[in-house]
Amino acid sequence: MTVSESAERDAPAPTPAAAPEPDGRRPVRWVARTLLAAAGGFVMFLAFPGWDLSTLAVLGPAALSLATRGVRFRLGLWLGLVHGLAFFTPLLSWTGIYVGSFPWLALSVTEALYVALLGGALALTARMRAWPLWAAALWVADEALRGRWPFGGFPWGRLAFSQAEGPFTALAAWGGAPLVSFAVALTGTSLAAAVLALSRAWRDSSEPERRAGSLRAAALAVVAALAVPVVGTLAALPLAGGSLTEGGPTRTVAVVQGNVPRAGLDFNEQRRAVLDNHVSRTQELAAQVAAGEVAQPDLVVWPENSSDIDPYLNADAAAAIDRAARAIDAPILVGAVVSGPGRFISNTAIVWDPVTGPGQTYTKRHPVPMAEYVPYRSFFRFFSDKVDLVRADFAAGDRVGTLDMAGTTVGDVICFEVAYDGLVQDVVAGGASMLVIQTNNATFGFSDESPQQLAMSRLRAVEFGRSVVVASTSGISAVIAPDGSVVRSSDLFVPATFVEDIAQRDQTTVAARVGAWPEWVLTALGVGAVLAVVVPAVRRRGAGSTRGTSRVEEGRTTKGRA
Repeated sequence: MTVSESAERDAPAPTPAAAPEPDGRRPVRWVARTLLAAAGGFVMFLAFPGWDLSTLAVLGPAALSLATRGVRFRLGLWLGLVHGLAFFTPLLSWTGIYVGSFPWLALSVTEALYVALLGGALALTARMRAWPLWAAALWVADEALRGRWPFGGFPWGRLAFSQAEGPFTALAAWGGAPLVSFAVALTGTSLAAAVLALSRAWRDSSEPERRAGSLRAAALAVVAALAVPVVGTLAALPLAGGSLTEGGPTRTVAVVQGNVPRAGLDFNEQRRAVLDNHVSRTQELAAQVAAGEVAQPDLVVWPENSSDIDPYLNADAAAAIDRAARAIDAPILVGAVVSGPGRFISNTAIVWDPVTGPGQTYTKRHPVPMAEYVPYRSFFRFFSDKVDLVRADFAAGDRVGTLDMAGTTVGDVICFEVAYDGLVQDVVAGGASMLVIQTNNATFGFSDESPQQLAMSRLRAVEFGRSVVVASTSGISAVIAPDGSVVRSSDLFVPATFVEDIAQRDQTTVAARVGAWPEWVLTALGVGAVLAVVVPAVRRRGAGSTRGTSRVEEGRTTKGRA
């Protein structure tokens, strides 16, 4: 007998919603389930950067599976909502640092609504055979939906992003972030199955045969829960190690974190000071090169918003960048805000050559809604006038961020784009031999946003077998090896520069080759499980309604004959 069959055999029958339990325990159990769901959400939050207790991530799926076991769909929705609020409210607290609590809470509630759907789906599928498998697939399906809709989605807080290091991390190279999320969820749901089996064994203490069966089921569930991280650990063996210089010809890369005068929403009012900071730090680096203290870089990376003055229109800004490029004698990847097209502005990376000036560009393809553009502005202004802090909407770019620099192909993504699988996948497929993430974290202060984003960059390094360079205006800037280890990093709100030799790799991981297929397959498994429950139920209801109507019509006919 399998774990799921044993669970199905001994699971209690659902209590009708309109019929409270005679002993009055139903309200108590409702409260207990709610508390369990909330505890699971908060414990899952502790797995993410800021607390970095990554092992606790498995307890989130475990707790929600236990809370939704044997309940109706509507109660599952409630429990999922509670779980989501307990998770997202603290996780996304950095979104309200300078704009107040309303945008933060609105985003947290919106994200929690997706988890509410997950809770309902878990309640529907809890009695199926192999339910831990379907439950884990539903976690992936829920993250896939949340990361795509609406306005392109917001995939922050995926289970995978809590696993920058640990036994699940290497699975990213085989199936991307979705496979890591699935592994974390499957471990958690298997633990939940073990708890249920042990609970049955306790109840069956007076029936030796049933108790022995429950104990066997519990043992199998524990083995399943342990097997997943073991597989993840073994999956790391054939992957790239922590060396920056192995795997291809090297380029010497410099990262410049110029810093900002102060944190906050008035970052854009300091734009000349920010540009000057990056120019000064680059000139200081050039002096170190001339003194033989550091190696001559082949290319230099500046962060997003390092020049919020359009260098195409402002000759002074262009001259300042020229001075920096000539001083360091290497092309600089400049993060700039550029006017156009039309009434829009663009978040653009510019390859600035010391001889020829501005060259290739990449424009951010996924501007952040409510932060870089405001859809339906008049509607959202009804809720908060903070939308007008976005004075001009950013346009979305239409080309992949592969840029030629110093004889190599750099794959550039900007800020939150690192959270989107497809945007990073595209640059690797386009031939990128190293990844660059340009970001500006100044508007989030000394919060967990920067460490959370760094964790995503570390997972991407493993996923695609590439070294990753993170350049931030105010931190955390970093150089990450292909195994996800951080080789160099800066602190928040301090100037920093560092130079590293980085191998330009052309090997491709399995995840890079298969793309989004693991996510689609796992999503199909989860959705299929829900349909396997819902479709027969709808048919039974329809058949019952038809039989009821037939009996009524038959009664009318008999009465008429009488």
